[in-house]
Amino acid sequence: MKRLSWPSWMPIDPYILALIGTVGVAALLPARGAAADVASGASTAAVAFLFFLYGARLSTREAMDGLRHWRLHITVLACTFVLFPLLGLAARGLVPALLPQNLYEGLLFLTLVPSTIQSSIAFTSIARGNVPAAICAGSFSSLAGIVITPLLAAALLGNSGGGFSADSLVKIVLQLLVPFVAGQLLRRWVGGFLTRHKKVLGYVDRGSILLVVYTAFSEGMVQGIWHQVSAVRLAGLLAVEAVLLAVMLVVTWYGAKALGFDRGDRIAIQFAGSKKSLASGLPMASVLFGAHASLAVLPLMLFHQMQLMVCAVLAKRRAKDPEDLKETEADGAPGRTPAGTAGAGVGVSSSASGPNR
Repeated sequence: MKRLSWPSWMPIDPYILALIGTVGVAALLPARGAAADVASGASTAAVAFLFFLYGARLSTREAMDGLRHWRLHITVLACTFVLFPLLGLAARGLVPALLPQNLYEGLLFLTLVPSTIQSSIAFTSIARGNVPAAICAGSFSSLAGIVITPLLAAALLGNSGGGFSADSLVKIVLQLLVPFVAGQLLRRWVGGFLTRHKKVLGYVDRGSILLVVYTAFSEGMVQGIWHQVSAVRLAGLLAVEAVLLAVMLVVTWYGAKALGFDRGDRIAIQFAGSKKSLASGLPMASVLFGAHASLAVLPLMLFHQMQLMVCAVLAKRRAKDPEDLKETEADGAPGRTPAGTAGAGVGVSSSASGPNR
């Protein structure tokens, strides 16, 4: 029998469908009372386990090797943690005319989370870009985000989101940073096991995130916060996010050119610097926002699907651009030619179907 796979013509990420289904279950059957306590405890454990896996999977050697291309990584980090938040702050002028305060806080949080790893690599490979640089850039962004995202949330969201306080900082350290460091320390012993069971652990990743989403949206349903959002407001949020993504795609592409990067590096910068990680953002939001996490993660979930659809089209266009192909052939870099990226391209399909760290 042929192995079932997600049809290539389907424009919606199947994991997004799973997330939507989880939201639907939370709307119809929200956890209450003792069940809510159990779900909350399981969600906390799932978040800690997720960050343990993130730490155990990150190769210290690869991260150190990637430092040699420090200009590219600084550029991606600046796009992710400086330019994105500045645009988020600029969107404050849309409150309350276009966005209600609660959705704006979610939009601002979206601009603070780290970049993706898997989809950045996949799209960079399709576009014939610098795949090793995309790997390192995504990894550095995820690592930096464990510290930078909570600090930015504390500075920019203050007490408005989920009551960010000293207690929140303790939760962040215990649920995010400590498990991550533990994973790094134990990588020597568990790294081989994680590599051998990569596929199974991928399902564990996704299942854990679904649990976090169910818990967050259950709390939102019990507290009745969803009655505060109308279809018109959601349409406004989608419009704002479309503009945000368009601006970042343009700035990362032409900004990288102005900084003197070649075509392969520009592609890596564009795809790593314009995206936000659903897999990292959802667990962080559950820690930072508590009962308000459901509305906080909604902009991130919508932006995630939008970036996948737009970047898939853009990557194919980059691969067929005659001028870019001539430039690639002139460079002659093995990591930036079709042959050099063929290995990375094998995982494109699976990358696009996951939570895209």
